[in-house]
Amino acid sequence: MASGNPLFDDMRSKPEVIDPPQNEDMMDVGESVNDPAQTALKPNVTVSSSVRELLECPVCLNAMYPPIHQCSNGHTLCSGCKPRVHNRCPTCRHELGNIRCLALEKVAASLELPCKYQSFGCMGIYPYYSKLKHESQCVFRPYNCPYAGSECTVIGDIPYLVAHLKDDHKVDMHNGSTFNHRYVKSNPHEVENATWMLTVFSCFGQYFCLHFEAFQLGMAPVYIAFLRFMGDDNEAKNYSYSLEVGGNGRKMIWQGVPRSIRDSHRKVRDSFDGLIIQRNMALFFSGGDRKELKLRVTGRIWKEQ
Repeated sequence: MASGNPLFDDMRSKPEVIDPPQNEDMMDVGESVNDPAQTALKPNVTVSSSVRELLECPVCLNAMYPPIHQCSNGHTLCSGCKPRVHNRCPTCRHELGNIRCLALEKVAASLELPCKYQSFGCMGIYPYYSKLKHESQCVFRPYNCPYAGSECTVIGDIPYLVAHLKDDHKVDMHNGSTFNHRYVKSNPHEVENATWMLTVFSCFGQYFCLHFEAFQLGMAPVYIAFLRFMGDDNEAKNYSYSLEVGGNGRKMIWQGVPRSIRDSHRKVRDSFDGLIIQRNMALFFSGGDRKELKLRVTGRIWKEQ
């Protein structure tokens, strides 16, 4: 909904993660985000909509955390938006100064709220100042769509994303832990940044995504193949995979641990965590005539004991 003041409409953005004030009354969930002792159900705390509105910044519409600022008329503002409004209250236009709204900060400290990922399975109730930190690491938080061919904004749990990849992105699905893929390009001298999710593999009761990408490494065009795990990093470490590419009596082999889809495909690529093939070597594997790129990538996934 528009604010009525176009100056502030474009200032609404994602909330900044601000560390809460440290004292004995604040629960720190940074070390154990879903510890049973912390997430045990507590009596429901009903927070009226009027209190929630008091804690909502009028500029970015996000929840406010200390220091909460106010003008001389009592209108409040989050610390992230204060520099953006040129020291003018967005509500009454009076000068803001450096007045802290300590009363509202204390009200917030008394609140306990459910995690925003409750619908995904998190049943924890958290103090107001610990809730944001918990949610940034909650194991129930949804995953971003791992499809790398476009900037897809879909989020969800793993079963939902598997169906989404199959139905909406038309990604090939494969049951089994071994694979054999062929990549062909008619003009290998034109290497523009491009990425493909070739297949989603189902094995060991889990899902894995195979990626193949062409990009520039400095001035040199290269290809990279890597595997991502559809789950969290602590689970991904239970698995390993190998990739092999070759031709003309030569071959290259890569062995590694699949990266969680919590890491974007771009982050994995930029860390070079996969099988990297220089273009000249790729053309040599293709037959040596340098007219067509023909790479066969084979691989295997296994579970560590």
